[in-house]
Amino acid sequence: MGSAVALALLFAGAATVASARDDGAPAAASRTPSARSADAGFARDMAVHHQQAVEMSFLVRDVTRDEDVRRLAYDIAQTQSNQRGMLLGWLDLWELPKTAPDGQGPMAWMEEAGDSHSGHSGHSGHDMHGMDGTAGMDGMDRDGALMPGMATRTELAQLRAARGKQAEILFLQLMTDHHKGGVAMARGCAERCTVPVEKRLAQGMVEAQQSELDLMADMLAARGAAPRP
Repeated sequence: MGSAVALALLFAGAATVASARDDGAPAAASRTPSARSADAGFARDMAVHHQQAVEMSFLVRDVTRDEDVRRLAYDIAQTQSNQRGMLLGWLDLWELPKTAPDGQGPMAWMEEAGDSHSGHSGHSGHDMHGMDGTAGMDGMDRDGALMPGMATRTELAQLRAARGKQAEILFLQLMTDHHKGGVAMARGCAERCTVPVEKRLAQGMVEAQQSELDLMADMLAARGAAPRP
């Protein structure tokens, strides 16, 4: 299992890096999205989404000695911290706020599917009810779950209190949900965003997190558990 985890994480990291490099800075600098664009919305929302993944990863590293889980948690924390820095850096580059404009809540960019430069609706898009890994935005912000896949405050408290195998299973289940929501968001950006480097990063997130979803399913099975329905 240890070698399988290492190989899976190596692939996931390579997919993310390869997708985000090339002409990153010039491409981002050559286009300036609006505050209501999919580009800006994804950068803001995914930065928040990633922050919780980093928090959960550090929580489980403190309560388990299992090297496979610790290795996975470390990789997720490092990868998503770096990606979060890129997303927030682009908002700074575009001179856009890190909070949503008035009247635009979390994930609104997924439903509006607006033109990245003007902010006006440019194509039909899909609402959150049709996205894989999500059940729509109805009921979001319930107990702190701001976006699809995010853990609630109650679930985070349970993870803090858990130990050993119980903590490992809960972490893998919560992170599976988290990745499914993240994949849906990244696919949304791959479809709607117009800044090339951000679209590449989003596609890299889809590929890397899908790989980690397969890995976590195997890790849960090895512990006599399964992803939550």
